[in-house]
Amino acid sequence: MAANWSAEVQRVEDYLAAHATDFVERWAQWLRIPSISADSAYWGDLERAADWLLEQLQALGLSVEKISTAGPPLVYAESPPVPGAPTVLVYGHYDVQPVAPVEAWQSPPFEPTLRDGAMYARGATDDKGQLLTHIWSTEAWLKEIGRLPIQLKFLVEGEEEVGSEHLNNFLSRRPAQLACDCVVISDGAQLGPDQPAICYGLRGIAYYELRLRGPKRDLHSGSFGGAVTNPVNALAKILAGLVDEQGRIQIPGFYDQVQPLSAEERERLARLPFDEKKFLAQLGVCGAWGEEGYSLLERRWARPTFDIHGIWGGYQGEGSKTVLPAEAGAKFSFRLVPHQEPAKITEALRQRLQQLCPPGIQLQLLETAGTPAVLVSVDSPYVQAAYRAIQKAFGREPVFIREGGSIPIVASLQQVFQVPVLLLGWGQDDDNTHAPNERFRLVDFHRGIRASAYLWAELAQIQTTP
Repeated sequence: MAANWSAEVQRVEDYLAAHATDFVERWAQWLRIPSISADSAYWGDLERAADWLLEQLQALGLSVEKISTAGPPLVYAESPPVPGAPTVLVYGHYDVQPVAPVEAWQSPPFEPTLRDGAMYARGATDDKGQLLTHIWSTEAWLKEIGRLPIQLKFLVEGEEEVGSEHLNNFLSRRPAQLACDCVVISDGAQLGPDQPAICYGLRGIAYYELRLRGPKRDLHSGSFGGAVTNPVNALAKILAGLVDEQGRIQIPGFYDQVQPLSAEERERLARLPFDEKKFLAQLGVCGAWGEEGYSLLERRWARPTFDIHGIWGGYQGEGSKTVLPAEAGAKFSFRLVPHQEPAKITEALRQRLQQLCPPGIQLQLLETAGTPAVLVSVDSPYVQAAYRAIQKAFGREPVFIREGGSIPIVASLQQVFQVPVLLLGWGQDDDNTHAPNERFRLVDFHRGIRASAYLWAELAQIQTTP
């Protein structure tokens, strides 16, 4: 019979309330460290950010380890096992995005500023603030109660924003050390203000760079136009040939593995408190577009898509230049849904590109990223435990959502451990992650800590066997 932790939870709540200001002050300390993983000039700051976190975890009496890699170090910590109770792996990252354009920030990105009920700084929500909600909740249990109701393992990396290359290598080397019953990640958003959510699905991604080469040098368009294939013209035609006017991707077999949306799931998504007109107005667009036959949320979260991210070729300067360029290129990606395999998409894409490529053009396709989609059953006892914990902390029931983006490490964790991944985002869609003036509302920060504290007790109700 699982232990009843209700009396301890009340004491944990009291600790959280008494230390709320201290949590914010220490959070600001970490935010002052400019741990930008994309720029080698900040590698020393990545070490400092890892060391700061290591000290916080050591102060809790956890067993800790700083793990060297060919990139930024990993930080690992664990509490003692609790017989009969789950082991939970908490994942997060201490690296942050670059801050350009700096002039767009209302306050310096690495001088944390409290303004309008929110903390403004790079990394405030992505992911330092959200990760700390789980560390501060752990502190409350250990400092006030002296033990945790479950075993916790923390795995924190410093290169999530640049691909998690060395973390994937670590997962394959030490699966036994990281073995767990579920994974908890807070690196996302609620559905909206005061509407908590549990994300049970992420789309995958297949990302490419396409390079086209025509003549061996740029040519005069008057002298050679109509006789030689223009690479920019060819590029436009090829890219247009990958999707039709109804938003359907034109690659043979592309939809063969797509898991269709069930009637139950479509009904659940349709019931979400989502205002499409308000959503479009916030984006500054006058209408939506996408695959016919699906709602906007279904297209964003649960259907595959094709998007061009960058395109180049020919003259870009002021005025006119009648040039037939020698080369052109583009970067594009497909967002994938459950059961689609990036490798199979790549093979089919190469065939389609050859069909579309006109004479006189040499085509090169570079595959730069491939991650499968993630889907977790909402009926999982671990998901239901998170549901109860969030309801207590936020004072209202969370909704179940999917996310259109991709977090490659989530797919890796699910593949390695074959356990549910709880994606519990405390932020908001307008927190400006990856953009100037990144922020995290204080009310969400503190509710996230409380939800995490409740979560450890709720998960302890799940009986596990050795």
